[in-house]
Amino acid sequence: MQQSLRLRELEEFGIIRLSGEETFKIIKKIFVPKNKNTKIKGYNMKYGNIINPKNGEIIDEVLVSYFIKPRSYTTEDMCEINSHGGTIVMENILQICLENGAELAEAGEFTKRAFLNGRIDLSQAESIIDIINSKTQKESKASMKQLEGFLSKEITKIRNKILDVMVDIEANIDYPEYDIEQVTENRALNMLEEVKKDLNSLKNTFDNGKIIKEGIKVAIIGKPNAGKSSLLNALLREERAIVSQYEGTTRDSIEEFMNIDGIPVKIIDTAGIRDAEDEVEKIGIKRAKNIAEEADLIIAIFDISKKLDTEDLEIIDLIKNRKAIIILNKIDLINEECEIDKRILDLNKNIIKISALNGEGIDEINAEISRLFKINEIDSDNGIIVTNVRHKNLINKAIDFDENAIRSIKSSMPMDICSIDIKAMLECLGEITGENVSENIINEIFAKFCLGK
Repeated sequence: MQQSLRLRELEEFGIIRLSGEETFKIIKKIFVPKNKNTKIKGYNMKYGNIINPKNGEIIDEVLVSYFIKPRSYTTEDMCEINSHGGTIVMENILQICLENGAELAEAGEFTKRAFLNGRIDLSQAESIIDIINSKTQKESKASMKQLEGFLSKEITKIRNKILDVMVDIEANIDYPEYDIEQVTENRALNMLEEVKKDLNSLKNTFDNGKIIKEGIKVAIIGKPNAGKSSLLNALLREERAIVSQYEGTTRDSIEEFMNIDGIPVKIIDTAGIRDAEDEVEKIGIKRAKNIAEEADLIIAIFDISKKLDTEDLEIIDLIKNRKAIIILNKIDLINEECEIDKRILDLNKNIIKISALNGEGIDEINAEISRLFKINEIDSDNGIIVTNVRHKNLINKAIDFDENAIRSIKSSMPMDICSIDIKAMLECLGEITGENVSENIINEIFAKFCLGK
């Protein structure tokens, strides 16, 4: 990759970052420090002015941070210009940099250079965007673990187990006259069983990793005026949805995030399910059913002050084989001893009685969501949690190759045939850390980064 100078503005912070061989030459042209001692020291900050070299005009009063290669984010010479910020000032400094030899960086180029220059591996690079996009403390901690190299170290340890045996396999293939095939087969089989166990342990963390990263998608469904919007407002503790006595007020879905024990939970209020005649409402009802189908959890809400009707029965049918919580709303309108309909009891799902109007029972809903997804058991502080779908898919592929290799050895296939699947395992694991990965995949990963990273 061309090692020309790159820069990018971090406008919201008033920072312009430069990295590359020409960094210090350009800074010398456009920055006049107050202290005339111009010797460049790494991990040092200087106070002064950015000027236009053509006429000496002061553009802004700034602080410039210096990082000397290889001890920098990209392992190249780097500077960060900390200005006062603001669109016009930033544009002026940026333009001065460009006029004096800099080029605009691509999205994620600084992190990409850190990866290409060997400071971090690909899984660590991916963790940086996860840190930036973190919505909760648990997600941030899990991403930090990956940035610290916990996953990389585990993958490297597994690869080393495979490589250790591959040496014997290659020797057996290249020098068959030494007749060590049986010993090699036994070693390979033991290694494959051990590695399969290691990979399955990583794979099994993904369910928790997915929850940490993507959160839990919860759909609130019910017939019109059952109290869906009131429930959403009560869960969020703010007036987010319009509540009205008229049926069909909610015609489209409303999505909001809440936090339960450090996990992001997306709550979706949907259109009331009924036999509607209005075309717009029909679209909303169809969308509500689709959302319920895709949700991790359904909160089915019923008006306990009324008897079940055909619309309620349709909702009961929707949740029969789904992970769901049943909410009996409007307990403020009934006698405490009100009997629950047998058709609801027969669903064998947790039933919570609430009053969305006065907030009674709302905390029980949060506790039940936490219990259903075992949120309190998810520990992002200790151990490795796989949160990246790309990593999970590669681990699954490696497990498949592992199992193929085990079958081949047990079927007394020649070791050169067995080694094909073993090498494929190595390639899958190498794609996680970036040791063997295509340029297209690298470009696709870094295209997801924001500018300036």
